[in-house]
Amino acid sequence: MSFDGDVRTDNPQSNWAEIWHLWTVIVPRRSINGQLVYGKVWRRHDGRDWIYKKFTEYDGEAAA
Repeated sequence: MSFDGDVRTDNPQSNWAEIWHLWTVIVPRRSINGQLVYGKVWRRHDGRDWIYKKFTEYDGEAAA
């Protein structure tokens, strides 16, 4: 079996594109009490757009 190094795919993705990153998001608006809205989300790049997932924190002691 031989490998052709010149073959290219239509949609090449980097290895990092499949990794979820924990990202802090600050929304440019204020809540009812006047504070900035912010939170943490998981994000990953699919080669074209960013995909976001809700991040839910857990208590490490309760999980044990």
